[in-house]
Amino acid sequence: MHTTFFPLPGPTGTSEFAMSFTSTPRGARLARLFVSHCLDSWGHPYDSDVNEALTLITAELCANAVRHGRVPGRDFHVRLTTEAGGALRLEVSDARGERRPTVVPPTEPDAESGRGLLLVTALADDWGVTDRCHGPGKTVWASLSAPARQAE
Repeated sequence: MHTTFFPLPGPTGTSEFAMSFTSTPRGARLARLFVSHCLDSWGHPYDSDVNEALTLITAELCANAVRHGRVPGRDFHVRLTTEAGGALRLEVSDARGERRPTVVPPTEPDAESGRGLLLVTALADDWGVTDRCHGPGKTVWASLSAPARQAE
């Protein structure tokens, strides 16, 4: 497992968290917990709107990476960064480039799946899919405006 964790602002005022997780439901849960913890350490408390929204987005994108982007023996990768103006950018990369996510409302009202990207669309300011930079696959990203970090 490769980990990069910079919980405090870097020299340019940016912060980054990056980590690989096993392509399992447990890996998806751990990714969600790590992102929530990272946001808390960056001044977005667990019960803040920013932390709750980005944690839910993380849960959905990681669940999709495990369910639809899994390649046996390959991990998925999560990267969280601050952008100019305080926006937060979450990236979830998996090894399956041919399975691109799209927003399609479920056809059955009681369907147990199919609503994840609708939630991401509702919560994120923007989201999309790009080719994975380092290796095969894709990266699904979402960005969210965040108020200035709270003073400690």
